[in-house]
Amino acid sequence: MEDRVRVVIAEDSVLLREGLTRLLTDRGHDVVAGVGDGDALIKTITELAGENLLPDVVVADVRMPPTHTDEGVRAAVQLRKSHPGVGVLVLSQYVEERYATELLAGSSRGVGYLLKDRVAEVREFVDAVVRVARGGTALDPEVVAQLLGRSRKQDVLAGLTPREREVLGLMAEGRTNSAIARQLVVSDGAVEKHVSNIFLKLGLSPSDGDHRRVLAVLTYLNS
Repeated sequence: MEDRVRVVIAEDSVLLREGLTRLLTDRGHDVVAGVGDGDALIKTITELAGENLLPDVVVADVRMPPTHTDEGVRAAVQLRKSHPGVGVLVLSQYVEERYATELLAGSSRGVGYLLKDRVAEVREFVDAVVRVARGGTALDPEVVAQLLGRSRKQDVLAGLTPREREVLGLMAEGRTNSAIARQLVVSDGAVEKHVSNIFLKLGLSPSDGDHRRVLAVLTYLNS
């Protein structure tokens, strides 16, 4: 299969882990490992990396043992830093803004955040797994709505110039300002000016801190 991907599943519920495995394998994908906590996930990925058998994507629950708080998302963030070529799709019972923002802070490429209810929509879930494995993004509409604020207008990007939209698109690919400057063959200062204008036009004040870049990217992805 052209879209066949290799998956590692991290979920402490054996029933759900087996269910996800069945959903994916029935559609021709390879689930190469299933683990029940964040430490086991890191250990498994490290071992697979040593054998040059890294998966295309990791599907992980946000909350896992031993405390059932943020073990899953912390492992996911660590994996995105140590193995940026591996996609990460996290599942959560509820929208947890802090975790979603932390996950998206580095880059929006090869990342997903879905509510567990979406798993019931089998085709949509499997498509999301494949998309993240291929470097794309899969964000639950409820996650985007809460991070952006439900009152934001859908035409919020209308005020951006074509160049600003181009810069924002490259930001959404996870590129730094320097990388954007090289891509557009302009100075770093020019890019910084465009980024500042984007923040201003999207209503993202300096008080939003480092999250402004994440929020700007989410606005673009939701447009």
